[in-house]
Amino acid sequence: MTIDLQQDFFTLFGLPRRYRLDESALEAAWHDLQTQVHPDRFAHLPDVEQRRAMQWATRVNEGFRTLRKPLPRAQYLLELAGVDAGVNTNTAMSPEFLVEQMEWREAVEEASAAGETDELEQLRQRLHVHAREVFGELEEQLDARQDYPAAAETVRRLMFIEKLQHQIDDALEALES
Repeated sequence: MTIDLQQDFFTLFGLPRRYRLDESALEAAWHDLQTQVHPDRFAHLPDVEQRRAMQWATRVNEGFRTLRKPLPRAQYLLELAGVDAGVNTNTAMSPEFLVEQMEWREAVEEASAAGETDELEQLRQRLHVHAREVFGELEEQLDARQDYPAAAETVRRLMFIEKLQHQIDDALEALES
């Protein structure tokens, strides 16, 4: 068994290179590959073969972690298309999105300061619905239109949303303790 460590993760798992993914097919391919490359299967072989098995297993696990979550999968697709999402360097966002984020954050801070657990739960639900809508936009941008610059901006928006989700979760946890 050999794995080309240079092939992309979609090829590694025998999946089409698209954002929309058959999660059960990914999981099945991951389990299949794990049984083939698990380092324990190579424990009786020379060190070189054991190291190679470790590299294979690491690559398989890295691919699985990347593809199973929507945001890293989107970033990976952008990378494969030669587009830098600019998650660390490009913080430019539309004024509408920035105003929306400020409103969300204010609502979270106010509910948290007032100890309003129910309000925080409602905010979390609304944000979850909003995130699903934005992920739908991302799927359209990546799979249907191959509009990678727009997808890169959407990825950055989703990272803001993810941070806000964590902020809500932290506020709820603080109120419950």
